[in-house]
Amino acid sequence: MAKTTKKTSDKAVDKSLLIVESPTKVNTLKKMVGRNFTVKASVGHLKDLPKKKLGVDVENNFAPEYITIRGKGKILSELKAAAKKADKIYLAPDPDREGEAIAFHIGNEISKHTQGKIFRVMFNEITKKAVTEAIKNPTEVNVNKVNAQQARRVLDRLVGYKISPILWKKVHRGLSAGRVQSVALRIVCDREKEIKAFKSEEYWSITLDLEGKVKPTFQGKLLKVDGKKAEIPNQAIADAVVKDMDGAEPVLEGINRKEKKRNPAAPFITSTLQQEASRKLNFSPKKTMMLAQRLYEGVAVGGRGAVGLITYMRTDSTRFSTEAIDMIRAYVKNRYGSDFLPESPNVYKNKKSAQEAHEAIRPTDVELEPASIKEYLEKDMFRLYDLIWSRSVSCQMVPAILDTTQFDIRSGKYLFRSNGSVVKFAGFMQVYVESGDEEPSDQTKTGDRILPALEKGEKLKLLEVRPEQHFTQPPPRFTEAMLVKKLEEEGVGRPSTYAAIISVIKDRDYVHNEERRLLPTELGLLISDLLLEHFPDIMTTEFTANMEDKLDQIEEGKTEWVDTLQTFYVPFKADLDEAEKKMKDLKAEVEETDEVCEKCSQPMIIKWGRFGKFMACSGYPDCKNTREVAKEGPDGKKVSESTEVEGSCEKCSSPLVMKIGRFGKFIACSNYPDCKFTKPIDLGIACPEEACEGKIAARRSKKGRTFYGCTAYPKCSFVSWEKPVGEACPECKNPFMVEKWKKNEDPSVICPKCKYKKSTAA
Repeated sequence: MAKTTKKTSDKAVDKSLLIVESPTKVNTLKKMVGRNFTVKASVGHLKDLPKKKLGVDVENNFAPEYITIRGKGKILSELKAAAKKADKIYLAPDPDREGEAIAFHIGNEISKHTQGKIFRVMFNEITKKAVTEAIKNPTEVNVNKVNAQQARRVLDRLVGYKISPILWKKVHRGLSAGRVQSVALRIVCDREKEIKAFKSEEYWSITLDLEGKVKPTFQGKLLKVDGKKAEIPNQAIADAVVKDMDGAEPVLEGINRKEKKRNPAAPFITSTLQQEASRKLNFSPKKTMMLAQRLYEGVAVGGRGAVGLITYMRTDSTRFSTEAIDMIRAYVKNRYGSDFLPESPNVYKNKKSAQEAHEAIRPTDVELEPASIKEYLEKDMFRLYDLIWSRSVSCQMVPAILDTTQFDIRSGKYLFRSNGSVVKFAGFMQVYVESGDEEPSDQTKTGDRILPALEKGEKLKLLEVRPEQHFTQPPPRFTEAMLVKKLEEEGVGRPSTYAAIISVIKDRDYVHNEERRLLPTELGLLISDLLLEHFPDIMTTEFTANMEDKLDQIEEGKTEWVDTLQTFYVPFKADLDEAEKKMKDLKAEVEETDEVCEKCSQPMIIKWGRFGKFMACSGYPDCKNTREVAKEGPDGKKVSESTEVEGSCEKCSSPLVMKIGRFGKFIACSNYPDCKFTKPIDLGIACPEEACEGKIAARRSKKGRTFYGCTAYPKCSFVSWEKPVGEACPECKNPFMVEKWKKNEDPSVICPKCKYKKSTAA
């Protein structure tokens, strides 16, 4: 009898299946949902368009042909088998369009193999409360959201699979184009053209070193001449100002003291997290998202087991839940005191297109201070968690209060100005200060200057007049953070796509990182120009942003996805047909040279290839000899790609030559390809490490970033992200300084040890 009762009891309990995207979430969720749940992962998408063909029936309302992704058959079989045993099935992929499409495809597949009820659940954070609430209040798959994802997928497939073959035919096989990536490439290329077209202009500044009755000494910069903005275009005018100041007795004409408030930055959304992680931590958007994904999915934290540490990281909403605000406010009050807590919660404005149902990126439990869990996190995961935690706490704190002082100094017709400030009350700055685009990544504090307590009308002692020459600077190349910001401002792509956009144009060798800046390659400039010439409509930020708005309208149920695609495809097809006929056939075009092949003595010709122009033997395919194309020197003449240099090969003793490759100049053995010895070109600066005989050379990291290291590596481990210069610091005698570039400032060198700084303007 007891045995029968037990069977009846077991049967009364519903067996449930929870399906998520990522396998790393499985262990985190298992302990939250209990033993009546089976937790499985789809490992991303299970269905997609085929790789080897278009997979879209353009003539039949753009019907997509979905197939099971190669290698996912076993996972799909496991999900079907688990579904057969479940009374309830909860589809829990990520809460975005891609996650909705994954849930839709899984639901379609398993519904044929189960009698169980299928639900859609979403949680913004992987905590027991959030997961339990989601399962208690399940919903259905949002078909409009699925249609928006499908429209985006089909759009990208049409652009990529229709334009790329034309590039293969006209330029080189293996090239590709993309609806959003090509616009991002154009933004980078347009900036490079601006830089090359920029005409630098000379200007001068005049700075006075002054002293009042009370120290410290301070500086005043020339602001106005005869009441008008000071403009000093050349040395002659600068010298005239200096002469006028000879024997002058400047007077402190005006003092303006006021209290200024500085408000905290909004909590992180996807784009701002990528930007700030790039500025402060030197992370690429791709790395930031990878680490954030792991923090979201769960990390083993001591006796607590796997814990989801942050909320979902693909979001454009600056909203915090009421519960999260209460939790952070309580923490601020207990940790820093009532003076740091605003009377009411700080609220931040969202963009019009923001998903209000989502939250900003924040820690799931503010009590998990970064320092308390540092031992459980990898170094870079800790640094990102610390960034997210600090920003989230600071955004619910009071503004910082700064005492600012402005001195106006009069000397005849000349008006000089000096500004200073001091932090009176730290407020949110006690926890966090946002970086600017051009600030050093490690800058976390404001470098404020304190002016002395002087009286209005006081005569000042003129210590020195310092004229300084400057030249206007071109707009800077984009860093990855700056490009993310630009894409967001222009409405190109969505938060979840920024990292992928940048990765794609780098992986295709259309751009590469140089000194942490995105530099278009010769091939990238060519592809951008060809696409702009033949597909002007889709190569604009306006078109791409408008298309994102239409995808939003599909998600909101205001527009049919097929109608949107039809509107796009008709003019696009006309551009395709025209490009087939009129795009310049660079593959067929060859440029003759005066050089001959060293292997077969036939003439060498210049062709376009996967990485730009290269020189090839005209006897191809019988002779497959190739070499780099000579670049133009400053005088417009060709510079040899293989210039003999001093020294001999360390492997075979053959002469060494200097060559130019995809990433710049390097030294190689002249006996290539029989000997493949290479080494970087040093900067002519001795390694600063004691007893090291090596020199400093530019090197490239695995991720394409330029850094500087010792040629004696691995014996010497000296490295620097900034370019060293062979000049000792005059203040602390450090054996080298490094170059620094900041927007709207002249180039300078700075001591990495004591931070001494001086301008290097010509």
